[in-house]
Amino acid sequence: MAWGRAVKQRRRSSLPVLWLFTDTLRLPDPLHAIFRLPRGLCGVVFRHDNVAGRLALALQIAKLCKRRRLDLVVTGDVRLALRLGAGVHLRGGKRPGYVRLSKRGRRLLTSSAHNFSELRRAKLAGAEIVFLSPAFPTPTHPGAVSLGALRWVGLARRFEGLKLYCLGGVSGENIRLLGRFVAGAGAITALTP
Repeated sequence: MAWGRAVKQRRRSSLPVLWLFTDTLRLPDPLHAIFRLPRGLCGVVFRHDNVAGRLALALQIAKLCKRRRLDLVVTGDVRLALRLGAGVHLRGGKRPGYVRLSKRGRRLLTSSAHNFSELRRAKLAGAEIVFLSPAFPTPTHPGAVSLGALRWVGLARRFEGLKLYCLGGVSGENIRLLGRFVAGAGAITALTP
């Protein structure tokens, strides 16, 4: 949180610096964690796919985010995002359909990316924030090869105009290894009580 506050103060951006990613296994009921997020510093990426009660949970999360003034984006579901008054989070820069961002207020467009081509696709899609992952080894994807600081920074240098956020194995210590190239971070464990 301290790192996020320092970055927010330095960059003076309206975009959240820290994003909580919901996760059906590691954070099945994210409401308590969302309630504890600091206003103006954090956002929420809703990615509870194919679970019973998804719509009800999404409505509760949208209401809580609105009350707490937290940005919310929905992974890969434009209809749900519009219903919630939320933004859209693209998977690998791929649009799940037509995304209308100007309807009734600001609609944030974010994306995940895991390699050069997905970064390029996210940029072409107009993503305002791109989560480049996995930056470091993460329990969400055990055994997956992480980018590590050197490869993460190498990709970030090639896309210096994008607001790149790290995701995967993020901690207050290792995020500093990414230097000036990292605009923020996404996390599960690091942002949960």
